[in-house]
Amino acid sequence: MRIPSRWCVGVWCLFGPVIAAESLPPPLVQPVGVLRAVAAEGRGNAAAGPAWTQVAQAGAPAIPALLTAMDGANDYALNWLRSAIETIAQREALALKTVVAPVEKFLRDARHHPRARRLAFELIRQADAAKAKALLPEFLNDPGQELRREAVQHLADTAAAKVTAGDKAAAMTDYRQALAAAREADQVEAIAKQLGELGEKVDLQKTFGWVTRWKVIGPFDNTGGAGFEQAFAPERELDFAAEMPGQGGPIRWRDYESKSEYGLVDFNQPLTALKSVTGYAAAEFWSDSARSVEVRLGCKNGWKVWVNGTYLFGRDEYHRGVEIDQYRLTAPLRPGKNTILVKCLQNEQTEDWTKEWEFQLRVTDAQGTPIASSK
Repeated sequence: MRIPSRWCVGVWCLFGPVIAAESLPPPLVQPVGVLRAVAAEGRGNAAAGPAWTQVAQAGAPAIPALLTAMDGANDYALNWLRSAIETIAQREALALKTVVAPVEKFLRDARHHPRARRLAFELIRQADAAKAKALLPEFLNDPGQELRREAVQHLADTAAAKVTAGDKAAAMTDYRQALAAAREADQVEAIAKQLGELGEKVDLQKTFGWVTRWKVIGPFDNTGGAGFEQAFAPERELDFAAEMPGQGGPIRWRDYESKSEYGLVDFNQPLTALKSVTGYAAAEFWSDSARSVEVRLGCKNGWKVWVNGTYLFGRDEYHRGVEIDQYRLTAPLRPGKNTILVKCLQNEQTEDWTKEWEFQLRVTDAQGTPIASSK
């Protein structure tokens, strides 16, 4: 088969931005290119089958280059490449030790794809479990959640063993370090619980970094769900001194501070329990510099979010469950004051499990590290 020219000007014309890495053996350049071309809705799958077979027949020395080929790949291509590498590793299990050094070098370079680095770690563990275990502490603050999570769990397990051995002080030190590194809600909660059992209460509100100080206004109408598309006054202009027409008469903004450990902004508290209504919450968020952040929201009601007047996203659905960081919205912050506006809607259902009219929101970096307002 003739190799298209776009694959021939050096291996990395195929893969995009160059990261210093192993070069693919020439016989693998074309089939790897086919795997990387797989896309949604089955596009490229027919050609990918034979290409996968060719790649999966490679020897263990090709593994570092195949890991690098995962850089910049989409999820479909990543699955094909990962499967091929795992097949090679299973067949060449005895030869894996010969490539541990270049695989470890790949693993330590955080510029590589996080899923590829995670696979590299698994390959090292397959070849040398003791080495993999010794590497784990290095990933406690890794930018890839795939590695960070296991490193946090390893440290928490170490702390638990120290509790069993009767060394409470050392265990608490480890738990505190694990908590500082944890970025996923279940790990944060589990570690906080362990510290609590050792007598140290964790401030979950601060740990998660919820935005807790808001101005709220409502109710506006949401009869028949029409409020989701209707742009009420707060969407047109944020004037906190203004009086505006609400569902039952004139309404004004009022101050609200969440006392919840989970940062819940509960409209039922200031506005009373209502149905078929719309509420708004606005917060000032100060940044020392221009930067990109993630606005992370949890909400079981209908909702929309704006930052500095720019609409980010919304969901017109109700009572489907809520999770921490349920929705992750990328937004730019400007230096100084920024404004976050949340629209939260309640529908007409009256069952007990539909009474919640609330949301939780925090601002983080891409890894989930909380970012606090500078004022």
